[in-house]
Amino acid sequence: MMEKGDPVVQKVYNRMRLWEFPDQYLVEPTDGSSAPFLAVSRYNASFSLTGSYLLVITGRESAGTYVDKPIFRISSMKIFPCDISLKHASEEHKRIESEFSQLLHIAENTPGLYFSYEVNLTLSLQRLHDLSEESKLLPLWRQADPRFLWNSYISGFLVDNKLDPYLLPVMQGNILLFYASSGFKSFQYALGENILKVSLIGRRCNRRTGTRMWTRGADSDGFVANFVETEQIMQLNGNIASFIQVRGSIPLIWDQIVDLTYKPKFFIWNFEPHVVEKHFNDLNKKYGNVLAVNLVNKHGDEGRLCELFGFAMQHIASDNVRYRHFDFHKICGELYIDWLSILYYQIEIFLHKNRYFLLNDKREKVEKQIGVVRTNCVDCLDRTNVTQVICVVWANHGDDISIQYAGTRALKGDFVRFGKRTICGTVKEGWTALVRYYLNNFCDGSKQDAIDLLHGHFSWLVLRNRSVEAVASFPLAFSAILSGIFYAMLSLIRVVDEHDPWNIFISIMWGSMSYLVAMFVKANAPIFCNRPRLNQPRL
Repeated sequence: MMEKGDPVVQKVYNRMRLWEFPDQYLVEPTDGSSAPFLAVSRYNASFSLTGSYLLVITGRESAGTYVDKPIFRISSMKIFPCDISLKHASEEHKRIESEFSQLLHIAENTPGLYFSYEVNLTLSLQRLHDLSEESKLLPLWRQADPRFLWNSYISGFLVDNKLDPYLLPVMQGNILLFYASSGFKSFQYALGENILKVSLIGRRCNRRTGTRMWTRGADSDGFVANFVETEQIMQLNGNIASFIQVRGSIPLIWDQIVDLTYKPKFFIWNFEPHVVEKHFNDLNKKYGNVLAVNLVNKHGDEGRLCELFGFAMQHIASDNVRYRHFDFHKICGELYIDWLSILYYQIEIFLHKNRYFLLNDKREKVEKQIGVVRTNCVDCLDRTNVTQVICVVWANHGDDISIQYAGTRALKGDFVRFGKRTICGTVKEGWTALVRYYLNNFCDGSKQDAIDLLHGHFSWLVLRNRSVEAVASFPLAFSAILSGIFYAMLSLIRVVDEHDPWNIFISIMWGSMSYLVAMFVKANAPIFCNRPRLNQPRL
């Protein structure tokens, strides 16, 4: 027994992360502890501890039920600083904290967050049913699938202090339920005197999460961007059926670096087949057999991705991993969605063999799903949304997933809703494409930083001025180009009206200025975009 006055042995941190700033370093313990950051001045080597923040759910909306338990959608969140000493901190320290605070306030508007006090939303019906009695006694967060636990990283303090009653599992994704009488978006179909009820649940993975252009492909562990598990649940006469599909980016190490062009070039950094193998080994463990359906084009930049993906799959294809390429744009184009029946015919045998999960009216397991279809296009949004729709209208589901990844509703929504192209749908798609362009180039870098901060997806931070990039402003440059063109044209008009040759020189001067600014912007396009800073883009 420790006697009074004996020293208390403090734990030594065995893993730390270094953050670099212009005038100080921050050292963050990353060994599972909940200690504050240590700030070290680069001027006089003085030390201080930085504060933390509390992310609080301040609003919720009822979203129906899951296995007869109430579920809620988060409607508002609020960030609160937890260190009152910040009021007396140095100006530089306040500036740094202000930058963190700005990123966290972006996180306050994170869409598509759901939770339940009684049931684990991160688990499919099949996995919930198969939980052992011992597992069912654990706190909800310990039962959760860590891939779909949105607040896993930011709950570290509560985990360290064993505050299980405060650990509320939150899932990001989409839930569309079937209770029309309660006012929820839902689907009900009358079959004689019976009612078929349909639910859709989309679960977004947190392993490689982010925005459309700044999170592409796979990481070295095989985790891919925009990975979503979608569960379709059908209920009829007390029987419940569940069918799982998954989507995710092509599991190669590749990027698209925004550079003000409408469609940036694809960069395939390293062709590493073992990354593809890691990805599918993980899917095998979690879902059983896998059929990968690749929807990308066979030409252009997509064609190169398609070729390498197909080549890698040849080496790992087996009885439990199969690969199917279907050139959506070539076969279906913009008009012929019915030609998707070709793909459905090709994968029909796989679907029949791998079944679906089924409970009878006594809640006894009748069928078990032993395999999953994994679908991808480039973004795993638009073509993927259309292709995953086999029995049910999934337009709203696809829109919600698209908003979380791309910031806009999905394209080809009229395909999903009406089975054909419409004039209204084409106009909306054009506007959506423009909005995506704006968000990709001028907003998503900061949003990516906020996401990475929430999920701990960074190893080195540089928040400092970066020469030209610190002052590069596309609106300012664009205004300069337009002004130059305007004054050049005005000078030319004066040459005609006033017969003053001096205005020719002035026109050339203004025109040259516009040209030089335009060429500078073109040559340095990436620095005029809103880029992430927690994880530096590979250039």
